[in-house]
Amino acid sequence: MALILRFIQPCALIIYRIVNLLWNTAVNAYYLISWLLSSSDREKEHQVSENAEMEHPVKAVGWAARDTSGILSPFKFSRRATREHDVQFKIFYCGICHSDLHQLKNDLGISSYPLVPGHEIVGVVTQVGSKVRKVKVGDKVGVGCMVGSCRKCDQCVNNLENYCPKPVYTYSSIDSDGTMTYGGYSNIMVADEHFIIRWPENLPLDSGAPLLCAGSTTYSALKYYGLDKPGLHIGVVGLGGLGHVAIKFAKAFGAQVTVISSSASKRKDAIETMGADAFILSRDSEEIKAAASTMDGIIDTVSADHPAEPLISLLKPHGKLVLVGVQTKLELPVFPLVSGGKMIGGSFIAGLKETQEMIDFAAEHNVAPMVEIIPIDYVNKAMERLEKGDVKYRFVIDVGNTLKDE
Repeated sequence: MALILRFIQPCALIIYRIVNLLWNTAVNAYYLISWLLSSSDREKEHQVSENAEMEHPVKAVGWAARDTSGILSPFKFSRRATREHDVQFKIFYCGICHSDLHQLKNDLGISSYPLVPGHEIVGVVTQVGSKVRKVKVGDKVGVGCMVGSCRKCDQCVNNLENYCPKPVYTYSSIDSDGTMTYGGYSNIMVADEHFIIRWPENLPLDSGAPLLCAGSTTYSALKYYGLDKPGLHIGVVGLGGLGHVAIKFAKAFGAQVTVISSSASKRKDAIETMGADAFILSRDSEEIKAAASTMDGIIDTVSADHPAEPLISLLKPHGKLVLVGVQTKLELPVFPLVSGGKMIGGSFIAGLKETQEMIDFAAEHNVAPMVEIIPIDYVNKAMERLEKGDVKYRFVIDVGNTLKDE
C-alpha cells in the first residue's frame, strides 16, 4: 500500500498542476477574448456615433441609450437638410411615453442603438421646404409616433397611416433614405409636412405634448368603436398615462365614466381629480358583481397581464372591450362573449387626419394631460420612477430650456 501511495501522490500532483495550468490558460483566454470583443463593440459604437453625427448636414444634439441598459446620456448626431416638403422645427417639449422605456431596454426585440427616444414632440417651426403649404416659420407644431409611411396602400389612402405595412416610426426606425430615425429627446426635428400636426394657439405646448401619443391612442379607440356618443357609460381600466387621458376624452364626449383599477388608492384621484363618476376596485368581486352589465364600452389601457372575464361581465349586451394596452397574453371566456353578443377589439394610435382632429378637439374642450415637467438631465431618474408607476401622470421634458446645444 505504501508503495502504491508513493506512486499515486506524485502522479496526482502532476495531474493537479496540469489541470491548474489548463484552467488558468482558459481563464486568461476568456478575458482576452472578452476584451477583444468589447474593444470591437466600442469601436463599432464609436463608428455608429460618428456616422450618426456626420451623415446629414444639420447638426443636432440629444440624449441617447447605447445599449439595453437603457441608460441615456448626451449624444451628437445629425438631421437631414430640409427637403421641399419638409418642416424643420426647434423642439421645446417632449413627453415620455411608457413605450420609450420598453424601447430603451429592447423589451420588444426591435430596438436599434444608439437610440434617441421621444414621439410626443412639440416646438416652433424654424424652416420650411419650398413646397410646404401646411405651416410657416414661427408656427407651433407637433410630431407624434410616425414620420413616414408608404403613402400608397389602402390604409394610407384612407388616412390610416397608423396601419400602413411599411411605417416609419419617429425613432429607432429606418427612414426613406436608409438612415436611422431619432426622436424628440433632442433639440431639432425634421419631418415631412404630412406628418406635422398644426398646434392650436390655446393648447399649451408642455401639457399638450403627451396628446400626440396618449391622446391619439385613446381618442381613436373611442371614435372607431362608437364610444364617443353622449350618454354612454364607458369604463376605463387603469389610471395612468393613457387611462387619465381616456377619462378626459370620454367626459368631453358626454359619457358617464367609471374607472376600473386594481389599486384602491386611486379611487380619490379618479373621482375628485379626474372627474370620473364612479370607481370599481377590480380585485373586489362584490363591486364587479354590482356593476355587471352596465357599461356600453370599456377602454383597457393596462399593459400588464390581467383577467378579461371580469371586464366582459361589466359590459351590456353588444358592449365592446377595446384594448389599447399591450398585454403579452389574453385568456378569453367564449360563452360570455357569444351569449351577450359582446366584442373585443384593439386600437393603435391614429392616422394623421384623426390626430389633427384630436388635437383640435382637445383645444376646444380643454383636454390636457396632467404632467410633471422635468429637465433633460433628470430623464434617467424619470425612467426609474416610470417603471415603478411613480408619476402623475406623464413626464414631459423641458427640452428648450434644459438641453444644451453643445
